[in-house]
Amino acid sequence: MLFTATFIFCLFIGVPIFATLGIPAVIELLRSPIPLVTLSQNLFTGVDQFPLLAIPCFILAGGIMIRSEITNEIIEVMNILVGKIPGGLAVVTVFSCMFFAAISGSGPGTTAAIGSIMIPAMLRKGYQVDFAGAVSASGGALGVIIPPSNPMIVYGVLANVSIADLFIAGVVPGMLLGLAMIAVCLFTGITKGYAADQEPFSIRRLLRAINRGKFSIFMPFLILGGIYLGIFTPTEASVVAVLYALFVGFVVKRIFTFKAFWDSLSETSLICGGLVLIMGTAMFFGRFLALEQVPQKIANIILSISKDPTILLIVITLFLMAIGTFMETLSTVIILTPIFLPILKILGINPIHFGIIFVVTNEIGFLTPPLGVNLFVACGLTKRTLEQISIKMIPFIIAICITLLILIYFPKITLFLPELMRGR
Repeated sequence: MLFTATFIFCLFIGVPIFATLGIPAVIELLRSPIPLVTLSQNLFTGVDQFPLLAIPCFILAGGIMIRSEITNEIIEVMNILVGKIPGGLAVVTVFSCMFFAAISGSGPGTTAAIGSIMIPAMLRKGYQVDFAGAVSASGGALGVIIPPSNPMIVYGVLANVSIADLFIAGVVPGMLLGLAMIAVCLFTGITKGYAADQEPFSIRRLLRAINRGKFSIFMPFLILGGIYLGIFTPTEASVVAVLYALFVGFVVKRIFTFKAFWDSLSETSLICGGLVLIMGTAMFFGRFLALEQVPQKIANIILSISKDPTILLIVITLFLMAIGTFMETLSTVIILTPIFLPILKILGINPIHFGIIFVVTNEIGFLTPPLGVNLFVACGLTKRTLEQISIKMIPFIIAICITLLILIYFPKITLFLPELMRGR
């Protein structure tokens, strides 16, 4: 009881998440016969996980690509392909976010990289500034579902499932989410009369754009193709991503500087430093969750609602959506994965399917106050308030929720590619 009360109190008063995880566990440790050396051992083993090396490398690769202005070439190709339909620039934004997400694995990073270019372009074509910000924020949220995805890596480590399987399982759901967002853009473009690109489509123009950006466009195929073909592991792929990004920035484009490289390293260290603290204390926290039998107690409560796995998965999803509005994504994954894993086993839910559902629900958290990380990035790019952008975000959130229901009721959408790859 003291363990749970302390955790809730720390969370409620806004104690940093690593301390929120650590303080209740330390109090419980002092009250138990377990030696104090257990604390240092768990802190070490929590971060001594080889797959976690992929996170800083993917973040670094994304930072290098942003500073090498790779996004311009991606956007040019997408604009030629789909820019002529109503609301074309909004559709281009979503498509570009989908493509860039396969490089960075970061939601806020994708929003910043694509939004910084597409928001001014949309405003020049007469798009409402609030809508332009909402499109960029929602498209950026695809960065956590389209592989490589940093939350998927953390979930894979904690749930002891294949990260490569999680990555490939996220491909179709990521595309469905992207198409749902594009449907919102098309409807808005038609009803609001947002102009399409007036330049006529030309195969020659498209081929020239692809040729100019061939090194940038090739990167996602190199990384994801290498993983799915078994050439290298996700962790090795992250290192390949960094090396390839450096090659494109320094050798091909020749605009990437050592100062930009230092800035990329600094940004990566700031992001990952917090993750190291959280992962260490999370392992320690998880041990005392087991001692307190918290997963079993929560499982009993959830199982008392219904015996239908689909109904219970919807209940869990609603809970995760509520939590995701005020808790950072990686923190949510780290805290709740050990709690829900025993429930998954009882219900017979595939942990890979649940992992994708988990990540998609966190995607909604990127777009809803008070956390809404992507919203804050979009607000900074548009100079609008959180409330103004949030109102225009509602249709996109509805589209995500509909897609989420489809994924819950039809798990084969998530699982057929991993099963196909294992059976090849």
